[in-house]
Amino acid sequence: MITLLADAAADGRLTMDEHAQRTERALAAKTLGELTRLTADLTLPSGQPIRLYPRRSVTAAFARERREGRWVVPETFPVTAFFGDVVLDMRNAILQSKRTTIFVTAIGGQVKLIVPDGVAVEMVGRSFLGVRSVRGRAIPAGAAGQNAGVIEVRTLTLGGAVKAVAPRRARWRPAARRRSRGGP
Repeated sequence: MITLLADAAADGRLTMDEHAQRTERALAAKTLGELTRLTADLTLPSGQPIRLYPRRSVTAAFARERREGRWVVPETFPVTAFFGDVVLDMRNAILQSKRTTIFVTAIGGQVKLIVPDGVAVEMVGRSFLGVRSVRGRAIPAGAAGQNAGVIEVRTLTLGGAVKAVAPRRARWRPAARRRSRGGP
């Protein structure tokens, strides 16, 4: 953050007074949101260290909604898919708590959670003509003491789907690596 402010002052996007004020505020910041606001006018949203979404809840009504990249995941938040699709990619997200609770309502829609390595997923709730599933290498909830956290998904599905997916690791090593290690 300090480097970004220094670069902005060096190329003329900030005056020296603005640089001093923002640097002071950056060093005194208590939250990630305060830091992001200091550079919001200097870089594109893709260049921000953390993505800030305008709403805490995620809603897709006859639409698609996606949260991805480096974003802050609240301790609890609601997700609604009403004949729409929601994707929550948490692989690079910052989990505020060891236990995150997501309240999911899927009515004719789909909610897909992509969870990071070492995070357990607990899926509880009701499903009427719907699908709930946890796939991939997600750690079972009973092993929660040994992992990076727990994502509890409380669901209500009516003709919808809620899926938690852990990304798979590559099964095959590239040929160049096999050769360098003496493999075929």
